[in-house]
Amino acid sequence: MAILVTRPEPDNEKTAAALRARGYDALLSPMLRYEAIPFHGEDDAAYDGVVITSANAIRAIESHPSRQHLFGLRAFAVGEHTAEAARSAGFGDVVSATGGARALSDLIVRTVATRQLKKGATLCYLAGADLAHDLAADLGARGFTVVTHTTYRMVPVAGFPAGIGDAFRAGGIEAVLHYSRRSARAFLDAARADGIEISALALPQCCISDAVAGILREAGAMQVVAARTPDEAAMFDALDRTIKPSSK
Repeated sequence: MAILVTRPEPDNEKTAAALRARGYDALLSPMLRYEAIPFHGEDDAAYDGVVITSANAIRAIESHPSRQHLFGLRAFAVGEHTAEAARSAGFGDVVSATGGARALSDLIVRTVATRQLKKGATLCYLAGADLAHDLAADLGARGFTVVTHTTYRMVPVAGFPAGIGDAFRAGGIEAVLHYSRRSARAFLDAARADGIEISALALPQCCISDAVAGILREAGAMQVVAARTPDEAAMFDALDRTIKPSSK
């Protein structure tokens, strides 16, 4: 049996490879689709740093003329996955938080305390269209000037890819991985539309956070586990705790 990965492309392929390396089979059913939004930055904008809460935000600026100006600034990334994407794109000075947007805000404040960033700094926030946490407002309340550039949106996918519904009906899926509240809702909509909601929710649902887990619990899922920290390594640990080793 396989683990169903609902993560969007292209990161879902990396997740599938990591699952297979741990002894699992994987099926891909991305429930959100990436769409870039044109970036309207200016080369002479006086930013002191860049805030990045998703690797998707970086994809939208990789070919923009302003990228070299941004790449010369310190980048504050929400987690190591996003930090690695920033370094690969060309950012030379990247620091990473763990624990989500609130931890990232705390990290930026600590950087001021250690005089690595000036008090009242102006930050360029590369953001998505739908935000789980208003990081700009949080940082603004803590004395920063935040200029938000919405660089991408994630659009819900209507329905499962071919064969996924049949895999549920045939008992070929052992657990489902969920990476955001919006993708979890899209998963539920697809399961209802395919008439497999009951069988889908009877399976273990492994979620990246308690907030995502709440969506599945409200829908009636009984086997829901949340990662201890909001990263994929912790999700895999949660999966290992949920799925008996003998079933791999």
